[in-house]
Amino acid sequence: MTKAAELAKMGEVLTNSQIGRKNVVINGAMQISQRSTSVTGLGGGSGGYQTLDRFRIGMGATSAGRYTMSQSAVTDLSGFSNALKIDCTTADTSIAAGEALIIQQRLEGFNLQQIKATSTSTRAFTVSFYAKSNASRAIASEITFTNGTNKQISKLHTIGTSWARYTMTVPAASSTQIDNDNSHEADLNFWIHAGSTYTGGTLNDDALDSITNANRAAGIGSIFASTDNTLEITGLQMEVGSQATPFEHRSFGEELALCQRYFEKSYNTGVAPAADTSAGLITTDSMGGDTTTAYLTHQLEYRVAKRAAPTVVIYDQAEATGKVTSHATGVGTANGQTVSTEHAGDKSISLNRASGDAANGFRFHYTADAEL
Repeated sequence: MTKAAELAKMGEVLTNSQIGRKNVVINGAMQISQRSTSVTGLGGGSGGYQTLDRFRIGMGATSAGRYTMSQSAVTDLSGFSNALKIDCTTADTSIAAGEALIIQQRLEGFNLQQIKATSTSTRAFTVSFYAKSNASRAIASEITFTNGTNKQISKLHTIGTSWARYTMTVPAASSTQIDNDNSHEADLNFWIHAGSTYTGGTLNDDALDSITNANRAAGIGSIFASTDNTLEITGLQMEVGSQATPFEHRSFGEELALCQRYFEKSYNTGVAPAADTSAGLITTDSMGGDTTTAYLTHQLEYRVAKRAAPTVVIYDQAEATGKVTSHATGVGTANGQTVSTEHAGDKSISLNRASGDAANGFRFHYTADAEL
């Protein structure tokens, strides 16, 4: 590259630098894993959110392949301590046309406004990430805009056995829609297994274009080809501009709060929901020293305002859902007390125990899920 070209690129980076945070991706360093740090036996329809916050598994037709998804420890990549790891535990070498396995972060409209050029066009932006595998492996990164736009672009990456950084630049585009609200506006995908429905065409890797399924993952290999297969990803970043800049590290507390907009729990940070633990129990005392077998209530205020009114699951001390543990000061506790909810909002929800054992309050754990 000539000196003039280097200076031009430097100027572009400075022009596109964001005041404040630049990385659209949440939990890109794979630090936060509120639900669990490892789940085995996945596959066969078990997609959705399993371990690391904000990263879900997208699936097509059911595969015979199975895998473990975990938050792995990283010791050989400077600046990073964790990665998202997929480990094949059951192979599938007979791939049906509609099969797919995708690591995905769904992106909220409010968080994508910086990549808009106008109300109907987007600026150039770049995705970057670090990855390694047990052997050379072809995967595809993909950006899709699906809320009224239905456009996508992919890039094929050959992942090696040592950590390396990979990039995908998405050119500026017209006729793209990104609403300024809390809706699901785009996806950042990694295709790691797919049948001919998604691999049978020619990879669309030059510009955002109308979605043709056959062109989304052409050329990839399959994580399910062998039980030796593993894939690890970390340092995921999405930023304005056609250059990948150094990864933006955020503090653990800041990253946790960003994740809690979509999911939070009462359990301690390293404890999976529905665990048998008293640590973190929410305790109410609605009656002072008095007891009642009738109405008890509590207003649960979330630690972080949610993207939308969340789905709330209540657990008593015995891990039963939809129940609380009543308590009478100086007397004892009783599990299995039925609780209902009302007045659900994005900041709080009311819990009501209509009747039960004599008590002056109740205890409970909870999860609140407002994921896209």
